[in-house]
Amino acid sequence: MTSRSGVAAVLIGRNEGARLVAALAAIPPDVWPVVYVDSGSTDGSVAAAQAAGARVVKLDMSRPFTAARARNEGFAALGADTPEFVQFIDGDCSLDPGWIPTATAFLKTSPAAAVACGRRRERFPDASLWNRLCDEEWDTPIGKARACGGDALFRTSAFAAAGGYNPTLIAGEEPELCVRLRAAGWEIWRLDAEMTLHDAAMTRFSQWWKRMRRGGHAFAEGAALHGAPPERHFVSETRRALIWGAFLPLAGLLGAAITPWALLLWLALPLQILRLAPRIGLSRATFLTVGKIPEAMGIAEYWLRRLSGRRAGLIEYK
Repeated sequence: MTSRSGVAAVLIGRNEGARLVAALAAIPPDVWPVVYVDSGSTDGSVAAAQAAGARVVKLDMSRPFTAARARNEGFAALGADTPEFVQFIDGDCSLDPGWIPTATAFLKTSPAAAVACGRRRERFPDASLWNRLCDEEWDTPIGKARACGGDALFRTSAFAAAGGYNPTLIAGEEPELCVRLRAAGWEIWRLDAEMTLHDAAMTRFSQWWKRMRRGGHAFAEGAALHGAPPERHFVSETRRALIWGAFLPLAGLLGAAITPWALLLWLALPLQILRLAPRIGLSRATFLTVGKIPEAMGIAEYWLRRLSGRRAGLIEYK
């Protein structure tokens, strides 16, 4: 059997339940092979994927797990059936019916493009403030981009030549791969098209906090890998997190031991919120600013683990 669309699909997941069933059902019938990579599910995900006709790869969980490693193993499982393009999908996402034809047509007429991504939306943006913040975060500019997210259509030749994802990264693996692709002369594009529905399932402040910590960890590790000129990958994001999430709050607290006027440094945070609010809205400005604190914590965690020689564990918010 050959892929009539020239597209294969690789899904990754663990205990996604109904979300995985919906993700598999949304894959067009002419996309083949479909590979599902499972990382130790106990909810029947493997059986659901097999029932849907997907090839199943069960990760060896005695080795450290990362989403990057799962995607790489899914890609490897395509084997001789690897077509021209591969769509990576997180198991909590469902493809829009028009995405594959749109993205495939773009890549076929854009030989310099290695990756096409589109609009990822939250399935239930009104279920919680945290879901809505995710939906706003996904709304990135259209056109040539620096990076893609977990859902994207790749030119398989470019993906293979780059060596796939860095399997050691616990977060930020997609931008890191895009750094290497762009260094090799490839382009990354964000299309004006609906791509996937995502279910963040975030209902608690603690989930949002962990997600921001993970983002800080990704910034620190990305900057450590590719922070040198000319790329300066995640350098500015790391700097902003440290200034707003660590330096100003700590300087205010520690300086108060010398003079109470040092507490005025804390006013920088609400002033930053007021500065950003007219452009991105009050709620997003508030949590974008406050989120620098857990981001700074994630940066500190990365460097403490690196200096101590300990491997970073996953930071999961659901």
